[in-house]
Amino acid sequence: MASYGECRSAEIVATPQACFDALTDYERLPEWQGAVREARILERDEEGRGAVVEYVVDAGLKTVRYRLRQIYDEPHRLASEYLEGDFRAFGGEWRFEPIGGGRTRVELDLSIDPGRFVPGVVRKAISDAVMRRALTDLKAFVEAPGRRANGDGS
Repeated sequence: MASYGECRSAEIVATPQACFDALTDYERLPEWQGAVREARILERDEEGRGAVVEYVVDAGLKTVRYRLRQIYDEPHRLASEYLEGDFRAFGGEWRFEPIGGGRTRVELDLSIDPGRFVPGVVRKAISDAVMRRALTDLKAFVEAPGRRANGDGS
């Protein structure tokens, strides 16, 4: 069965760097990304960033586990290469474009194939839920009162 892919975007009142920093603070993702139950860095790159990250995510119908190799173009892009896990295939890319006034257009391009035994309607529902929640949670987190648009405010 083919994978289900889609691209969605949101306008966020924060800098690209603040968005990038939030998404690459892997150990803290479960604190604000509602679907993420656990994120563990398994390998780091030469700059100390997470190179291989394992995620445990509530996908709505079931909890899934997967490992991604992170590909960085800070602060403009964060891409992921699927290594292994509960999906047949998984690919994702976050893009951050400054649009003035301390705002950023954030795009999430996601392609998920959960496997051959999952009906197309269910695949689409999983992808929709993951994308919608990821963008909504990022927006709420970086725009929360007390956070600075150029940093994490903590």
